[in-house]
Amino acid sequence: MTSNNAQTVSLTLAHINDTHSYFEPSSLQLSLNIDGQTLSPYVSAGGFARIATRAEQLKQQALQQNKGFLFLHAGDCFQGTLYFSLFKGKANADMLNALDIDAMALGNHELDMGNEPVARFLQRIQFPLLAGNWDVSQESAKKSIRVSDSENLVPYQPLTQHAGWITKQVQGTPIAIFSLALDKMADISNPDQDTPFLNAIEVAKATVRAIQASGVNNIILLSHLGYEADLDLAQQVTGIGVIVGGHSHRLQGDFSDLGLTKDDDYGQYVNQTYVVQAGYHSLSMGHCHITFNQDGKVIDFNGKNELLLGRRLCLDATLADTHQDDFHAKASEYLRQHPHVVICKKAPKLHNILLEKYIPKVRQLQETVVAKSDYPLRHIRIPDQNGPSVLAPLVAESFTFMMRKQGYEVDFAIHNAGGVRASLNPGKITIADIAGKLLPFAVPIGVYEIKGQYLAAILEGAINNALNNGVTGTGSGSYPYTHNLDFDYLPDNPIGHRIGNLHIRLQDGLWHAIESERLYKGTSSAYTMKGKEGYDAILNMHKYGKVTYFSMSDCFVEFLQSNPQRILQPIEKYR
Repeated sequence: MTSNNAQTVSLTLAHINDTHSYFEPSSLQLSLNIDGQTLSPYVSAGGFARIATRAEQLKQQALQQNKGFLFLHAGDCFQGTLYFSLFKGKANADMLNALDIDAMALGNHELDMGNEPVARFLQRIQFPLLAGNWDVSQESAKKSIRVSDSENLVPYQPLTQHAGWITKQVQGTPIAIFSLALDKMADISNPDQDTPFLNAIEVAKATVRAIQASGVNNIILLSHLGYEADLDLAQQVTGIGVIVGGHSHRLQGDFSDLGLTKDDDYGQYVNQTYVVQAGYHSLSMGHCHITFNQDGKVIDFNGKNELLLGRRLCLDATLADTHQDDFHAKASEYLRQHPHVVICKKAPKLHNILLEKYIPKVRQLQETVVAKSDYPLRHIRIPDQNGPSVLAPLVAESFTFMMRKQGYEVDFAIHNAGGVRASLNPGKITIADIAGKLLPFAVPIGVYEIKGQYLAAILEGAINNALNNGVTGTGSGSYPYTHNLDFDYLPDNPIGHRIGNLHIRLQDGLWHAIESERLYKGTSSAYTMKGKEGYDAILNMHKYGKVTYFSMSDCFVEFLQSNPQRILQPIEKYR
């Protein structure tokens, strides 16, 4: 259906994706060839304050050219840095509000900790969060806070069976924007079980039909499906002018003469749809100038990704002193003239939000000491001749500690070795050491009940997977470390009979043999509870487990603050 007022419309579309809480600039090393000399300068790259500056420049240029302007975020603003580990989305809302985006797609990492952080995020944001294949219509009324109660969420519409969309008026002509996320979201993230995701292709087809039936032909899909899935969707679904993508961290364009990637050209054209994506971690920004004709086809497209840099660069001091200034000037000029680089200042408004609201708190927490150790705290995935990980069992113990503190009657904890990312040196242990190095992923902790007969299968499956013992494993990260469980692994036994002498320490402080039909209460990360990497037996849990709002680092920080001497005590027999 063609709208009665359909006409050609031109606009500048700016976009970012996978910013992952990288609000401050990053130090980035480039590789430049200047007069036959390879230079490797460090530059200050990206950050939200530079993104704001560049977006405002593009907006003003569009206004001067009598064009419209849209600014979109293709998902995954959560996770990544201490700004998320410590503030769980509050800083993200403040910074994105100040960036003045028109809309954002829901990404998979937004749901790493379940629906609750997204619901709180929705209460704070001043822009629509698009989630067109997320059905929240059956979300439980018993929750204290629900995503489905927010007017800022634009989800799936079950009655009409298509995505919700927003309409932006550009030069008096409507442009519809809808969003899709990975339909296998439950496999890689932690949406609540009462809010499922639907098939992206089918929802896309139905939504394009509904938008066109409403009299709007100009359609933009804000996607968090991943680059290859975007190309595939463009091939299968007609009627979408531009797909603005995320998830794959693809920086389209040739950045090889900066020592970075050479990717597909910006704006891949598939079945009359342009597909764009703009990198990751707030280093870069994409923009394109597009014109829709009256039928919603993009008849003019021109754009690129740009690396956003500060003015200063730091050269390696190995260059001869007499040539240092000369090379520095030439390298600076090379970057200023580069077609994929924009030198831009930090927007004061965005920079001041960080300076006034968040940087002082982050710096304070970076200096907050929760414990001290007189010796190295070693982490190793699979025990070797020097023993097992010292840290992983303590992390597992912290899960039990935190869940009991929240009122859950937990008997044991199991944690995969890959969930701990580093060893710790002797000396002071700060919150930043824990949230930024040891447990940098804000993965939530859950609780569950399971019959004793399955505990041996959980442990064996994880170890078999880690050791490639009779199975094709996925890596050493699955090796299980436990609290209040004790067992022997018998590698030469047949599969299914490799765990012996399995005991559990209950609330009475005594060790008991596992009873096959008894329900025991456990705690693990939400990732482990999904049954991945050899943990499939955990899916035999009684009914459904519950994922809490507390991350791994939350648990370990609280544990050490309450028990600072625990790391100085002997580690018992942990497997």
